[in-house]
Amino acid sequence: MCNDNNKLKKGGIRTASGTSVILKIAFRNIWRNKRRTTFCLASVGIAVFFFVVFISMQDGIMKIMNDTVQIYEMGHVKVVSAQYEAENEYMPVQYLVADGKDWKELVSSIHEISGVCAVFPRITAIATLQESVIKHAVLWGIDIEAETALNHLNLANRDNGLVKGRYPAPDTNECAIGTVFAQKAGLGIGDRIPLKTVSAQFSDRLWSPVITGIFSFDYFKYDDQVIIADFRRLQRLLTLYEGTQQLIIFADNEKQSPFIAAAAQTLLGPDSIATDWNENYWIAMQKINDKIYMAVFLIALLLASFLIINTVVMIIHERIKEIGMMGSLGMTRAEIVSVFFFESLFLAAIGALCGVVLGGLLTGILANFPIHMSDLYGNSLSEAPISNTIFFVFSFGRIVSAWVIGVIITSIITFFPSLKSVFVEPVEALRR
Repeated sequence: MCNDNNKLKKGGIRTASGTSVILKIAFRNIWRNKRRTTFCLASVGIAVFFFVVFISMQDGIMKIMNDTVQIYEMGHVKVVSAQYEAENEYMPVQYLVADGKDWKELVSSIHEISGVCAVFPRITAIATLQESVIKHAVLWGIDIEAETALNHLNLANRDNGLVKGRYPAPDTNECAIGTVFAQKAGLGIGDRIPLKTVSAQFSDRLWSPVITGIFSFDYFKYDDQVIIADFRRLQRLLTLYEGTQQLIIFADNEKQSPFIAAAAQTLLGPDSIATDWNENYWIAMQKINDKIYMAVFLIALLLASFLIINTVVMIIHERIKEIGMMGSLGMTRAEIVSVFFFESLFLAAIGALCGVVLGGLLTGILANFPIHMSDLYGNSLSEAPISNTIFFVFSFGRIVSAWVIGVIITSIITFFPSLKSVFVEPVEALRR
């Protein structure tokens, strides 16, 4: 310390080498009281550690929710008629895209939009089951071969979701049901499901498809309530002719979805509604949750910073004579403040580094072990578009941003108590 102070003579420090001396003094000073330093490092480190872990879990939830909404509900852009959008909770089949124009022609036109990867027709309709303990289900008519070629229907196992049998063949009286559905209804491969639905002409349609497959999407809503049928067979059953109830558009890059939605809206006109997947209610809510978690982290970081603030104030009080000596040797007030500021900066940087290293290691390990939401919440999340299985997401970018935010916030807050050293007069300090 004395050797360093000798370097402060003759007008203070005003060179790059002088700045390095200030940094060296500040770094040495933080280890003069190891117990106090340990507590400061721990306070910041714990706050940053929990932020890294919880934001990793939140990213996992966000990712699986994004995938679920895109694959099962909307794609990247969902196109329906304006009337359907107004009554979508009832799944009306009489409202067709573009007034019932041939869906193949519509798909061909949409494919000309830049950034479009694939376009699929879909139908969803309510069915009333007969001779079953389950009274109602949802008929989901899709182009099974095309959709399973593009997307994994089971997001946890990354496969087509089949656990037994096969999906229904094109334009046949066949269907597939979920594992939960099969268990509740006591049904298996080869059984029939007598059901009734309503066509686009408001006539009752009786149908008794044969179960050819049982699937598990690890998504309770579909495993419990959905009957999968071939799109073309359901199209004929509901008398939609060549029209379709929905068009689901997938983009090459999900960030292109707003542009594609606007282009599809212009192409199909005001009678159709093209909705970007980001407008989904659950996605919007999850993005709000992200902001809430960030606010909670900042509050935790502020609380952790108070320990460093208290430490800086105590250090200034303990080193009154040292401050007076530094001033008498020619250090400017700004340079004296710099010493204490850099001490708090080192505490924040090292503490945050410890937090992100430990948090990164833990999330890296947890990324290989899924969390089953049903174990935490039961089936209370069955209405939310979220798969039962989520994985922690290890993100180097998130880790770096957590460290940077931790250092910046803590440094800004602790700068103000460092200014206390400005008001220490060298002569008065040396008299104490």
